[in-house]
Amino acid sequence: MSEVELHPVVRSIGDAHVVTSDRRVLRGARSRRTIVRHAVDVASMEGLDGLSIGRLATDLGVSKSGVQTLFGTKEKLQIATVECAREVFEDAVVRGARTAPRGAARIRALIERWIEYASLPLFSGGCFWAANQAGFDSRPGPVRDALFRCQHGWRALIAAELRHAADTGEIAQLDAELAAFQLDAVLVAANTALRIGDQEVVDKVRRVTEGFLAPPA
Repeated sequence: MSEVELHPVVRSIGDAHVVTSDRRVLRGARSRRTIVRHAVDVASMEGLDGLSIGRLATDLGVSKSGVQTLFGTKEKLQIATVECAREVFEDAVVRGARTAPRGAARIRALIERWIEYASLPLFSGGCFWAANQAGFDSRPGPVRDALFRCQHGWRALIAAELRHAADTGEIAQLDAELAAFQLDAVLVAANTALRIGDQEVVDKVRRVTEGFLAPPA
């Protein structure tokens, strides 16, 4: 058999290997996503310290070694969980609000979507950030960095929209960073109130928001 005749066979074997590898990668990605999404719900109720590779394997009926292969260490699992929570939060709250015009309308859209996010709730234990930031604020490391990077990004988004509204004359001039900090603090308090069944806090959140969106005198 000539070298030329071998080429189709080699190519076929190579293609089969690529397809098999791709399928394994896809299965691994789906498994990772399923595990880490469950981890988000667990951490929203019990905190990131409540996560363990063995716990997730038991909950989902998969092998501990399989979870270990996907994440390696508990710290890497925790970081992956924070990143998944950020992605889910952005899909539910941030991306949808971007259809609203910049400024006051977008702030209102962000707050309404946050209210829905916390009221449903999107995560089993309510707001993922409120459940975990206090547990890591005095523990330097990559998990704390990931948590607070998300918080800073959220505040920066609110501040940017407030600044835009003020700069265009839509609302009165204000300290955008301070106002964003205050709004975020109100949302953290509102999450706690919602968890204990205080639905009246929703109206309070809206009233506080409108206080920052008052037009120029």
